[in-house]
Amino acid sequence: MNMRSFWWLALAFTLTWMWLEWMQFSSAKVEATVQASAAQEVPLANVTSTVQASGSVSDVPGANIGSVKHSAVPVLQNGISQGERVHVKTDTLELVIDTVGGDIRSVKLLEYGASKDPSQPFQLLSDSGPLIYMVQNGLATQPNAKLPAPTHKTQYQTAQTEYVMTGDTLTVPLTWTEGGVTVTKSYIFQKGKYLIDVAYKIDNQTSEAWSGSMYSQIVRNRYNPDENFMMYTYTGPVLYDPHAEDKYVKYSFDDLNTQPVSGRMVTGGWAAMIQQYFLTALVPNQEAQNTYYAKPLAEGRYAVGVVEPMMLVEPGQSGILSSSVYIGPEKQDILAEIAPGLELTIDYGVLTILAEPLFWLLDKIHSIVGNWGVAIILLTVLIKLVFYKLSETSYRSMARLKKFQPKLKQLKENYGDDKALFQQKMMKLYKEEKINPLGGCLPILIQMPVFIALYWVLLYSVEMRHAPFMLWIQDLSATDPYYILPIIMGVTMFIQQKLNPSAMMDEMQQKVMKFLPFIFTIFFIFFPAGLVLYWVVNNILSVTQQWYITKKIDEIDAKEKEKEKEKAKERAGK
Repeated sequence: MNMRSFWWLALAFTLTWMWLEWMQFSSAKVEATVQASAAQEVPLANVTSTVQASGSVSDVPGANIGSVKHSAVPVLQNGISQGERVHVKTDTLELVIDTVGGDIRSVKLLEYGASKDPSQPFQLLSDSGPLIYMVQNGLATQPNAKLPAPTHKTQYQTAQTEYVMTGDTLTVPLTWTEGGVTVTKSYIFQKGKYLIDVAYKIDNQTSEAWSGSMYSQIVRNRYNPDENFMMYTYTGPVLYDPHAEDKYVKYSFDDLNTQPVSGRMVTGGWAAMIQQYFLTALVPNQEAQNTYYAKPLAEGRYAVGVVEPMMLVEPGQSGILSSSVYIGPEKQDILAEIAPGLELTIDYGVLTILAEPLFWLLDKIHSIVGNWGVAIILLTVLIKLVFYKLSETSYRSMARLKKFQPKLKQLKENYGDDKALFQQKMMKLYKEEKINPLGGCLPILIQMPVFIALYWVLLYSVEMRHAPFMLWIQDLSATDPYYILPIIMGVTMFIQQKLNPSAMMDEMQQKVMKFLPFIFTIFFIFFPAGLVLYWVVNNILSVTQQWYITKKIDEIDAKEKEKEKEKAKERAGK
């Protein structure tokens, strides 16, 4: 095998790594269901009960729903109850809250454009159409509780149906009263924030003590309007346990169908539903022991949620239960401040240790140049400079090996029928000429993890979404509309083939190798422009460096031959 074979081996390594990441995402790790060790350790007796259809009251985790009266409300065709709609607008979010359960039924991100029409805000949550994706919460009590509590099936009352943020904060209250218990559920929004505080004030004006817990859950179906069949990214639930060996675990929808998660008790932690660029996360009290679950519902929906510790409210007293929900972009600086490990939802996989500093450097470069495309180019140049010596070693080995292709070809013609003898003669030639057959391969393989990490950085960075570069590239997260970058990439790959040693392969293999630039060009047509830009710049730099080194070696060899001729003349003269 010669150096061109090793080069394509490196490319195959890249594609294999991408495939492994694909498999990692599409077959997420599932942990065994954790059962409660004792009833007194579980704040709600039936918190591990199976979640049923969204339209059934039995999907309330651990709630005493027997005494809760649910007002007659219309039911949509998708089986979701609908009451009065409360419209909320802040400087970052536009929401719809339903008085049935006080659910967050619709969310638009005002600072991010829709995928197909950037002039319109991006809709992340929805309770109508093909996408069902919403946030529910409520209060759950023990099955034998005497006093009621409102669940996400309960009808709330609202003083108004329109709220617009005019100051630094905005509070949207919903009220419910039954049997001497009044609950005020409030959503608190802050200017410039995607984190929403949710607070339940329980006013107990009865002669009995009230006890219950707050639960929150994210419900969605599989539908993802932005799914790209060529660029798979994970969509689904994740759970985070800061004390576990595997802190961050994805649970695919398929896995939840066969092995739901229930009764997982964690001090702190969080639960989320993630997709490329955006997420919804439930962030409870990080000092409390919370109980997490993830399970299938009916009608192709899934829920991931958390039940927080129980609180007791004495007769004539009031108490407050609170939590937070994040609905917004996957931005490292924002997520890291909200909860430990929440930035892991920007999922770089096993290469996180390399990807995070690469993104940090990319972000710093962008803060100087103000253009993400230019930042990608400069970062690629910096990486090539860091690995210059390794690349130089590789290209020198390729250049030397190329000079001995005629001898290798002659060996193949003489001993090609006897593979063992051919390998023996070839290794002898390498030894005589002081050629390391792995000299061109290993330096490239060493660099591959860095370039693959940068690949994932560009794929998962929301900063690339709708970010313009120049001329015809006005969105680095979208494909090149005129296929210019993929074509340039294919051309540079073809040039690399010409610069590398010719392959010692049979005729069929050589024909396949010749088609690879074309195949890769077709493949990269479906890649986001930012990723293709990175590959194009890397290829151009590689070709330039390889051409320069090859030229230098040719010049050195020419000088050595000239010296040999002069010495030969001197010997002939004597």
